[in-house]
Amino acid sequence: MDGEIPNIKRWVVLYPIYINSKKTIAEGRRIGVSKACENPTCVEIGDCCGHLKLPFAIEIDKAYPRDFMQRGRVRVLLKKEDGTLSNPAITSSKASSCLFGPFSSLGKKTSIYN
Repeated sequence: MDGEIPNIKRWVVLYPIYINSKKTIAEGRRIGVSKACENPTCVEIGDCCGHLKLPFAIEIDKAYPRDFMQRGRVRVLLKKEDGTLSNPAITSSKASSCLFGPFSSLGKKTSIYN
């Protein structure tokens, strides 16, 4: 980006509910339960995006439109302004096996109460 301020309004939006295995498709989940994780947070999604070397921005003050109690979302840059891919391994937002693969490992979180 060479010191420029990125225009994040054009980036892909990921709400944690999109990959929450506890939610149904009618409630907003967008991927299969086998690839989803249980109650992900914006920070965890950001960590996965960082692991995939994708530029991201966490917006804590935003809420999911269908459930305003679900706070936070992550914006991810899949394609740069010139049309090139940020990570050539991820060709589109539909490439869920690449994009959401790391999220399934988040489902194995350990509770501090166990």
